[in-house]
Amino acid sequence: MVNNLKEIFSIFTAKAVVRNTFASCVNITPTSNNETKYLSINTTKKYLLYIHVPFCDNLCPFCTFHKYKHNFEDSNRYFKTLREEIKILKRKDVKIDSVYIGGGTPLINEKELRITIKLVKKLFNVDDISCETDPNHIDVDKVYRLKGLVKRLSIGVQSFNDEILQQLSRYKRFGSSNEIKQKISKIVGILPITNIDLIFNIPNQTEQILRDDIKSAKQLGVEQITTYPLMSSDLNASFLKSKQINRNEQKFYNIIKEQLEDYSKNNMWSFSKKVVDLSDEYVSTHEEYIGVGSGAFSYLDGKLFINAFDLKEYENRIITKEDALMAKSEFENINKIEYAVLSSLFGGKLDIEKFNKLYDVNLEKLLRKELYLVKKLDVIRIEEGVIYPTKFGEYLLVIMMASFYSGMDKVRAMFRK
Repeated sequence: MVNNLKEIFSIFTAKAVVRNTFASCVNITPTSNNETKYLSINTTKKYLLYIHVPFCDNLCPFCTFHKYKHNFEDSNRYFKTLREEIKILKRKDVKIDSVYIGGGTPLINEKELRITIKLVKKLFNVDDISCETDPNHIDVDKVYRLKGLVKRLSIGVQSFNDEILQQLSRYKRFGSSNEIKQKISKIVGILPITNIDLIFNIPNQTEQILRDDIKSAKQLGVEQITTYPLMSSDLNASFLKSKQINRNEQKFYNIIKEQLEDYSKNNMWSFSKKVVDLSDEYVSTHEEYIGVGSGAFSYLDGKLFINAFDLKEYENRIITKEDALMAKSEFENINKIEYAVLSSLFGGKLDIEKFNKLYDVNLEKLLRKELYLVKKLDVIRIEEGVIYPTKFGEYLLVIMMASFYSGMDKVRAMFRK
């Protein structure tokens, strides 16, 4: 009973802390015409480049990301502007060591995507490139054309259960579970890493459905499996309002860890058959990153920079200002440290000495009360100067990161309106 009360208190507190901290420190302000994110770039550092492709054939009701209904006229024009923004990075002497292409559905305009990736590789000599897609865009010929361009292809399956696929409005759009499995089975092994994205804690999802989903992903032989909790925000509120909330999140996460115990954990919700350098969630491996494209976020030197969302406005800003920046938010130093702690622990551990040198702080002094509390609540353990999350702490990190993303979704919702 005592442990249950401690866990309930910890879960409530974790969600409240992220929600309240995000609300208090993310004060979005419009930027002036002469402001630019490039002044916050450190040309001696290497960054992750996030490329946003905001187009989908179908707009899934549960999805909270920035997207538009696709047509080739708009996407051809968009990719052209996107490449101009990427060229600007080179002119600003930005250094890139990793690329993550998200959406939307990046493979929706395969020809333009390949041209764009080739440009990135040419300008920045980067090999570590990940790309998202949905099940509709993974035919064998298309994936073969990505060889040498993409190291990791992430397929948004979400579930292999036909009833769940129908509930998520994906059955008619992407096919049945068997059809999706057949598609994936034909492309596994073409690229170095194929990843399957699954969502857990979906309304009407049972323990057995979750176990079957993981079993199906493992049987397909993919190199990586990523499991996200269903996230809620203003952008999918109408979908969630019509559903009965699933309250098995913690139990489901423990099932995931149990079913994937023979895999290597990249971070709290990504698992690989082998230890790999590529991980799913770029915030856990790159605290600072640069975003290009409509609605893309950049996080540099404790500042959040937001690109224009509207496609025409995004294009016009690149042409006239060489920066699509439309708004920003500056964090207090303590908020920067808290975010760095969260992202480090989400990745699996935090080396205190290295962290102190990197951020020029004394972490155990700065967060003395917080560290004492989370140790008492059995959320973390400290061994030989390294902080590790406990079994329960791993689940807390999952819900804290989900809460963080829900906060980012509120920013997206504000600009979409």
